[in-house]
Amino acid sequence: MTHIVLSAIVPETFANQRLDLVAAQLFPDYSRARLQTWIKDGQLKVNANAARPRDIVYGGDALSIDVYLQAEQQWQAQAMPIDIVFEDEHLIILNKATDVVVHPAAGHRDGTLLNGLLNHCPALKEVPRAGIVHRLDKDTTGLLMVAKTLESHAQLVEQLRLREIKREYEAVAQGVLTGGGKVDAPLGRHPVNRKRRAVVEDGQEAVTHYRVLNRFRSHTHIHVQLETGRTHQIRAHLAHINIPLVGDPLYSGRLQLPAGCSPGLAECLRGFKRQALHARRLSLQHPVTGEPMTWEAPLPQDFQHLLTVLDADFRAI
Repeated sequence: MTHIVLSAIVPETFANQRLDLVAAQLFPDYSRARLQTWIKDGQLKVNANAARPRDIVYGGDALSIDVYLQAEQQWQAQAMPIDIVFEDEHLIILNKATDVVVHPAAGHRDGTLLNGLLNHCPALKEVPRAGIVHRLDKDTTGLLMVAKTLESHAQLVEQLRLREIKREYEAVAQGVLTGGGKVDAPLGRHPVNRKRRAVVEDGQEAVTHYRVLNRFRSHTHIHVQLETGRTHQIRAHLAHINIPLVGDPLYSGRLQLPAGCSPGLAECLRGFKRQALHARRLSLQHPVTGEPMTWEAPLPQDFQHLLTVLDADFRAI
């Protein structure tokens, strides 16, 4: 169990402000929500006395934190293969396989990536969501970042909020694109199908950039970059502009084979049962050292085979 002991003196520049706001400035390695919890639990004190988040502090006040981190939730650690691309004492970068749920939810209480991470690094039980900062859908492959400490978690969440983390994907879409573009359209729950996301007027801001990597008979290999990170963002946005991802069970509708396609391509498309989406490249500043870092994950075998078959079909025209 990790024991955190910290202290700070309130400078005059922060005088006459709320305790939780000042604490967020003096202890920037921890989220404001976390600090508010510690204040309410009496683990963050002012002049050795318990206080409330809204209480005003003054220059010269002494803030102190004395807390033992508890497990976030009683998730079970389970052994599972995890493809670690990078790891140090602050951060894990992994290459997620297909058919892997990232976080426990209804219908997936165990056997998730979170359970595997707790087995790999038991200390993650003290970090929100076992350190998982962002998610990939069950059948989306590629790079995912995990914070190993509260400090790293707060820093990476802040980088995401400021849109400083660069997340790049490769995908195969249905249809032939003449060029790249940008989708700037708010996303929210689909009005009919609650499993889907849709462009809705009162949805959350969502911005997706895409460009063409290669064109085939009836498909396009594209590079996608997220500006925001909403649930199903790439899948929903591309479906919105009528170029859904190959194999997407939620957004692509019934399989439509290109007219005159080769038997090999027809077999490949029928057998591709997941969205053709891979988190290829991830760039961020190390949460502790500030060093710019970038990782790449090669295309998985099924994705590469799809591209090979599409290219062979196109060349046979």
